[in-house]
Amino acid sequence: MKYESLIFDIDGTLWDSRALVAEGYNIQLTKEGLSHLCVTAEDLKPLFGKVMTEIADVILASIPAESRYALMERCMDTENRYLHENPCRIGYPGVAETIAKLSETYRLFIVSNSQCGYPELCMEKLGLTPYIEGHMCFGDTGTSKGKTIRTLMAKHNIGSCAYVGDTQGDYEATVEAGIPFIWCTYGFGTPDGHAAKVDSFADLLKL
Repeated sequence: MKYESLIFDIDGTLWDSRALVAEGYNIQLTKEGLSHLCVTAEDLKPLFGKVMTEIADVILASIPAESRYALMERCMDTENRYLHENPCRIGYPGVAETIAKLSETYRLFIVSNSQCGYPELCMEKLGLTPYIEGHMCFGDTGTSKGKTIRTLMAKHNIGSCAYVGDTQGDYEATVEAGIPFIWCTYGFGTPDGHAAKVDSFADLLKL
């Protein structure tokens, strides 16, 4: 099938930010005297792709619910500042070149379960801003990724499209949104289904 548009996940699809995100979280946790809650990149691997409240429920489980999400917000704010200050040489091979080439044929978008500002940061650091027509995230909608995809599609009048991601959560979002899923096998997950798969980002050009 010929798609009009492609919508991309970020983590495990465009880049691997786990180590830098962990460092950003840990700066804030240490600042607040909570260094015993510091996390590693491996701790975050099974959590990437989940909404931020779900991540908080795992890594900050010992923090009372009434203050857990506010702490998570502070960790994410520190993470964003940390990533802004870092060159973020964490993009997967060929992402910028492939995105540029795909933009000649497709309308390109991003949907992430991240906080506000994260999609823009990724686009800036990887040099993708000129090629991405629109983006949306959990921080914008507060809804499931599937609903966020549908909201983006309605906002930008997107016709036939596929979602490019890597996790079970990404696959389930496409089922909810009613669009095909292209699985990036190099990412963080092993989803139950897919319409197509790629072993490297540049393989999208072969589909």
